[in-house]
Amino acid sequence: MAATPPSTEKSPPLHLTMIPVIKTCRKMGIQTVAVHSDVDSSAVHVKMADEAVCVGPAPTGKSYLNMDAIMDAIRSTGAQAVHPGYGFLSENKEFAQRLAAEGVMFVGPDTHAIQAMGDKIQSKLIAKAAGVNTIPGFDGVVKTAEEAVKIAQDIGYPVMIKASAGGGGKGMRIAWNDEETREGFRFSSQEAASSFGDDRLLIEKFIDNPRHIEIQVLADKHGSALWLNERECSIQRRNQKVVEEAPSTFLDPATRRAMGEQAVQLAKAVQYSSAGTVEFLVDSQKNFYFLEMNTRLQVEHPITECITGLDLVQQMIRIAKGYPLQHKQEDIPINGWAIESRVYAEDPYKSFGLPSIGRLSQYQEPLNLSNVRVDSGIQEGSDISIYYDPMISKLVTYGATRAEALAKMEDALDNYVIRGVTHNIPLLREIITHPRFISGDITTNFLPEVYPSGFHGHQLATDSRRELLASAAALYIAAQLRSQRFLANSLHSHSTFPSVQVEVDAGRVEVSGEWNLASPLLPLTINVSYLLVLCLCLCMQFKVRVLSKLAAELDSYMPEKIPEDTSSILRSPMPGTVVAVAVKAGDTVAEGQEICVIEAMKMQNSMTAAKTAKVKSVHCKPGETVGEGDLLVELE
Repeated sequence: MAATPPSTEKSPPLHLTMIPVIKTCRKMGIQTVAVHSDVDSSAVHVKMADEAVCVGPAPTGKSYLNMDAIMDAIRSTGAQAVHPGYGFLSENKEFAQRLAAEGVMFVGPDTHAIQAMGDKIQSKLIAKAAGVNTIPGFDGVVKTAEEAVKIAQDIGYPVMIKASAGGGGKGMRIAWNDEETREGFRFSSQEAASSFGDDRLLIEKFIDNPRHIEIQVLADKHGSALWLNERECSIQRRNQKVVEEAPSTFLDPATRRAMGEQAVQLAKAVQYSSAGTVEFLVDSQKNFYFLEMNTRLQVEHPITECITGLDLVQQMIRIAKGYPLQHKQEDIPINGWAIESRVYAEDPYKSFGLPSIGRLSQYQEPLNLSNVRVDSGIQEGSDISIYYDPMISKLVTYGATRAEALAKMEDALDNYVIRGVTHNIPLLREIITHPRFISGDITTNFLPEVYPSGFHGHQLATDSRRELLASAAALYIAAQLRSQRFLANSLHSHSTFPSVQVEVDAGRVEVSGEWNLASPLLPLTINVSYLLVLCLCLCMQFKVRVLSKLAAELDSYMPEKIPEDTSSILRSPMPGTVVAVAVKAGDTVAEGQEICVIEAMKMQNSMTAAKTAKVKSVHCKPGETVGEGDLLVELE
């Protein structure tokens, strides 16, 4: 079996899909071939597969979307089947047709189902005809910005503008007025063309404050279909999922069954045969509306596997081979609760997550804990580059109850060590411990509602602040003592003192532990309470300076760094590519006017002027690659 790349966006998801696919194939006695770009030659999935073939350079169009190169790899290895993974060619009918023409089995649905559900306009019409609830909107293709405005006015604001061939949050914009509709039309069409090679758009009513709940379906080639319960995917940023769980806290048995039955109706209407996902928006009254159908394996499929006991990759392979389903609807259970956190190489303090690049200098997954699953395709030393999606892993925890699964997730995040890139674990931990999330009071607007001014990290209570400062001081002392012993030719890395008494804010804190500073995880006991400290990569990140008494006294004489005037300087907030520059030196720009557009991970970000001023200089041009913090434009 040839394992070709997945990913709705970029690299790590490629690796993320291939690992469970390769594991399942091994279990079934099937040999695997991994394809990869030249920069992924040392990736984990490449090492795990029985064979590996390079299909081109890093840019996806020259490798993972290069059908000719992938077909050559299939021929040269004699592969008999292809599992396409999460994205790239997984929903490409031409690729499936080319495989069929060469007698190679495609582990996925037939081409007519891919085509029918891959086009959002056509899929909505089919869903409506199949008796599936749909969102009110315009069922045709929107051709111009002015036509978009007229349609939006007829539907009534707010509206959702989205790519007809889209997915993964790409090519989607919410518009609340005419001007936002014009701007949304431009950006959505550009993103759609960049991500899918298809700039067609549709417009529909935006359901305000909805939940995003999806139904996993499984159908064979003999007319049988099942729904495997739901996944709640409401925690999102930029229309992309961050935390998912199964089942949903919101659905009652009647609504769950109604959604499942409609999902199966749709699958049968297009003669679907494989694993697929029907996504719905659900309002506060439990009215649900068809959003789209993904004709592939979803990133979040492991949580369904946890509560049903089914291996979805195995089921897909069996169905593709022509076997009938092994189960009936009444056989599908909901056993326990599962939660998935998407761990990204992103800076959560910037728009809830802008991409971060770098090399993983230290990486340790929390696999020492029970009921924890980590799907990743990276390892210590792996590079997170600008070429591919910044997802590091899918962290999944399981429990008999939701409370148990959440507690396990908290432990897993605390025990996850990532160093070398900025990551979103601080945000993930804040989400799963927030009272609103714990109570199940969530919608797709959760993040902007809970953090209206953006995410600024965990806010320490007084006692927690004292404990943090005491821990930092104790670690400083342990490091100093280790250095002294090293100078005395001692080879031991463990400190010998059992505890430290630290005075903080006129109070006394006792800190004790093993003091093994060679370990990235350091269990400490503070005033008899257990605390896990990540020496190199805190789950909750805080900058703490520990100075000697003399250094602290001298520090007061150090001049303070004058903050940069960000109203006159425009810097790139992330690594990416300059798509467009709208100004030149000498131009006068108004506050809020677009200056340039940066594309990162196929998402386009408009950089605007912070004030009305004259452009002093422009330091970028279209097509250039820029790093985080690079100077783009100066204003007078």
